[in-house]
Amino acid sequence: MKKVVWGVIGTAKIARERALPGMLKSELIEIRAIASRDEGAASRAAYALGIPQAYGSYEALLADPEIEAVYNPLPNHLHVPLTLAAAAAGKHVLCEKPIALTADEAARLREAARNVLIAEAFMVRCHPQWLRARELVREGRIGELRAVQMFFAYNNLDPANVRNRADIGGGGLYDIGCYPIVAGRFFLAAEPVRAIALVDRDPDFRTDRLTSALVDFGDGRRLDFTVGTQLAPHQRLNLCGAKGRIEIPIPVNAPQGAPTRILVDDCRSLDGAGIVAEELPASDQYQLQGEAFSRAVRGEAALAYGIEDAIANMRVIDALFRSEKSGAFEVVAAP
Repeated sequence: MKKVVWGVIGTAKIARERALPGMLKSELIEIRAIASRDEGAASRAAYALGIPQAYGSYEALLADPEIEAVYNPLPNHLHVPLTLAAAAAGKHVLCEKPIALTADEAARLREAARNVLIAEAFMVRCHPQWLRARELVREGRIGELRAVQMFFAYNNLDPANVRNRADIGGGGLYDIGCYPIVAGRFFLAAEPVRAIALVDRDPDFRTDRLTSALVDFGDGRRLDFTVGTQLAPHQRLNLCGAKGRIEIPIPVNAPQGAPTRILVDDCRSLDGAGIVAEELPASDQYQLQGEAFSRAVRGEAALAYGIEDAIANMRVIDALFRSEKSGAFEVVAAP
């Protein structure tokens, strides 16, 4: 397959330290340029990563006729505007999560997605540990999957960090709460019908720093999760059925380029005697994500998750923010 030529709008940490190092490993991807409103920042990132071209504006990169696809890791409030700008320039777009701040805002991308590919960058769905866990669920290894439970936390008290700025889409639910929502939809293979949340906000930042949620998928199937931005770093994902459970010890920040494992427990004993660790080969989920999108650009494979999937995820986030105010279950709006 001919390499897809990529450009990057923004020098966010996730791009510099995770996504781009992964994508640069691929034989299917050529990262031609990176842009920032600060030309010095773009030049430094380009030099550090070995990217040949640095631009001092997003517009300059989008005007580059050689660039076919754009990776958008900008702060959350810029996801939709810059994705629309890239699409208008004829570029396919892989946009960081959350793709928007509301489902209605995400829906603004529908028209653009008729002409170019637009996808939300949930790299976890490309990782072998998620794919293998779903395979085991589908095979009935743990019986019918009824409960998905996830915990995800980090500790960030920097007032200048974009995650702590409410005015540009900061907070735990947007930043990391989107992952358990994706997990519920991915493993249950369904869309939720209602959701309720309990939210604690930082008195200064006004961002949600501790959010717990219960998401009802109907037919006795549930997702419950807690995410925190001012807690000791920790993450776990459990898939629970009548015959056993599957645990993914590091469901989101799996070590790049290293082997991983999932734990399959027949639950014969509460002391873990029934746990079998299944080792998975070394992989880089950012490389795999970039390759999947590139194959879709070339028409080698269908785009697995497009704009409608991204809108569906945003509907759940919308419902949880409504629930924060109402204190009750809120209906997850139908498509």
